[in-house]
Amino acid sequence: MRGAGFLAIWSDVEQSNLTDYRHWLTREHTTERVTTEGFLANRVFRADRADIERFFILYELQAPEVLDGPAYLARLNAPTPWSQRIMPQLGNFMRGGGRVTARAGRGEGCTIVALRLENLPENPQRLADDIAALDGIAAVQIGATDIARTSVPTVEKGMRKDEGVFAGLLLIEALDQPSLRSALRKAAEMAPEVLGDVGNPEIYQGIFALDKRIAWV
Repeated sequence: MRGAGFLAIWSDVEQSNLTDYRHWLTREHTTERVTTEGFLANRVFRADRADIERFFILYELQAPEVLDGPAYLARLNAPTPWSQRIMPQLGNFMRGGGRVTARAGRGEGCTIVALRLENLPENPQRLADDIAALDGIAAVQIGATDIARTSVPTVEKGMRKDEGVFAGLLLIEALDQPSLRSALRKAAEMAPEVLGDVGNPEIYQGIFALDKRIAWV
């Protein structure tokens, strides 16, 4: 992840709406976002589950201030017709953005866990470094949510149901699922006050990415 800011979004999509959603996401929405001032890149992941269509979307931002900056708010207050159709369909919607407090490792992994944190680590960089040193881990990123900037009322926000927020984000990117699960168990031992009982974590696979340097309108 580049930049000092992030925006993380989770949502569920009904199977009957899946084709429309994926076309909207990859053919309009992510391009619209990544070409907005302050956005750097986008990555889309799908939960490795057979019972539900759940997606995690990560945007890289130049700074947390992008979240309530004029360029992004202009987008949020003028959703496209396609966005107006999609937004009310999204279930279990969680959205939060803020400041990247730590990153470690090198490159990107296609197999990830994206954990919403309620308690932030006292030393996020040390935790990120320790997790990134584990076998099979490509990268670790930790972020702290800026609740005020995330909660600004917009037209788009008003179209969604029961939007949830969270205190922070822990993103662990791995080469494979066994490495990821092992690293997460060890991370919970390193920082039980942050992770608690991780249980059976939800694993996501990368399905799409768009960088500002190659995006087009």
